[in-house]
Amino acid sequence: MTPRPTPRAPRGDAPTRRDRHGRRHRGPLAWPPTPSMLSRARLFDEAVLRSVERLEARWGESLEHIEIGVEEVPPSDPSAWEDAVPLGRAFPAEGKHRARMVIYRLPIQTRSADLYERDLLVEHVVTTQIAALLGRELDEDDQ
Repeated sequence: MTPRPTPRAPRGDAPTRRDRHGRRHRGPLAWPPTPSMLSRARLFDEAVLRSVERLEARWGESLEHIEIGVEEVPPSDPSAWEDAVPLGRAFPAEGKHRARMVIYRLPIQTRSADLYERDLLVEHVVTTQIAALLGRELDEDDQ
């Protein structure tokens, strides 16, 4: 005759569950995100957003009417006035479309030696493109 298993006394209100190997669950499936876990693309997007926010604060003008986008690389058909790979483009408002600014991530990252240079170049490109869309002249403080 086989002995019957003795019933376990419940521990508090929590049910006792085990995984298929008979062990308890060891922890959460995913840990909280840390800055080192962010992708390069997401860090670049955050740098562009910081530049736009600084520009709004400096110029005291809302840029809600401008769509801002980030793409990996520019299209393969360059414009007639572009001699080199563009870092960004500005498209004025046309018909029912709002004004748009596109920043190209890989050309900027390949020209930058480190994150500080990348942030400076992003700041410069964002400032020049938005100034072109708004019809503003850049001062020495803006460059």
